[in-house]
Amino acid sequence: MRYAPAAGRPCRLVVLISGTGSNLAALLDACTDPAYGATVVAVGADRESAGGLKLASDAGVATFVDRVKEYPTRDAWDLALTEHVAEHGPDLVISAGFLKLVGPVFLDRFEGRYINTHNTLLPAFPGMDGPREALEYGVKITGATLFFVDAGMDSGPILAQAAVPVHQDDDVETLTERIKVAERAQLVECVGRLARDGWTLSGRRVTIP
Repeated sequence: MRYAPAAGRPCRLVVLISGTGSNLAALLDACTDPAYGATVVAVGADRESAGGLKLASDAGVATFVDRVKEYPTRDAWDLALTEHVAEHGPDLVISAGFLKLVGPVFLDRFEGRYINTHNTLLPAFPGMDGPREALEYGVKITGATLFFVDAGMDSGPILAQAAVPVHQDDDVETLTERIKVAERAQLVECVGRLARDGWTLSGRRVTIP
């Protein structure tokens, strides 16, 4: 399936966050350059305490918060999140440290348009403890993966990967921080390419013209 933002306008991004928003900050900065081809039209969070909400507000970007506990069921939360994201007409939805798994309604609505980052070279070490598991396994190279989200755990089609060497003296903190640097650069570079050129999904294969 071919995906392409409408011609003649920047690609519309909705970014979902849970924390301080370092990846969001990098995207907001990139979007200040008209040649980048994208604009962040809204930022959503699963908690009011997410520091990235202030970054968005300071940049004049609309924000919204959907807390799971405010809804009677997880499906109701998924539907509300889907509707709130859809209100902003995104071409691309980006999980930038969003710590909630979305449900089938969201995935159906934004199929092929929802991307996420992971702090290992998938399919190795999916889940929340990737850098720790990579260290414990003794790998010499790990890294960052950008992928399209599906219903599995970090199992969607891979868009891009960046290798990060594991140093002899690394601990989880030092390795994680180096991966974050690679992750951020990869996210900004790839979102720009998607925004400018569109993309095609065919099974697990992702192609950017």
